Amino acid sequence: MNNLTTNFTVDKKNNIVKVKRAFAAPRDNVWAAWTEPELLDQWWAPKPWKSETKSMDFSAGGQRLYAMVGPEGEKHWSRVDYTSITPKTNIKLRDGFCDSKGNINQDLPQSDWNIEFTESNGLTTVEVEIKHETLADLEQILEMGFQEGFTATLEELAQILTAKK
Repeated sequence: MNNLTTNFTVDKKNNIVKVKRAFAAPRDNVWAAWTEPELLDQWWAPKPWKSETKSMDFSAGGQRLYAMVGPEGEKHWSRVDYTSITPKTNIKLRDGFCDSKGNINQDLPQSDWNIEFTESNGLTTVEVEIKHETLADLEQILEMGFQEGFTATLEELAQILTAKK
């Protein structure tokens, strides 16, 4: 299991972040962890933060409204708009920061995510491509700690999936 690490690359020319992570779990379990709010909330925030879903409609055209809740109880809200879903293989979405009612904060970057799920030899690989509108947006997200935070959350997911076996 130790060889299952997160591969994180930044393409500043195209404003894209690519993240690849394999999990020692069946695709059904990994898919559920990305698509069911009660499972998402178990891993979608780097500790000591936690994720708290306020509402979620996992369907094309649906959205997830959630908060990252800090150790002091502070909340940072985000909204995910699901643009395309191919069951068990692909999710496309638009992600942005917002208020508690889901109104997008135009002062912070939004991004388009393409998430692929493949299974082979007992491993499920998740490949995430995150496209930002500008290089400045990409750099702002990286300065906010996205690489460290997302890597930590994927490690948390790996531990949860391993414990499920």
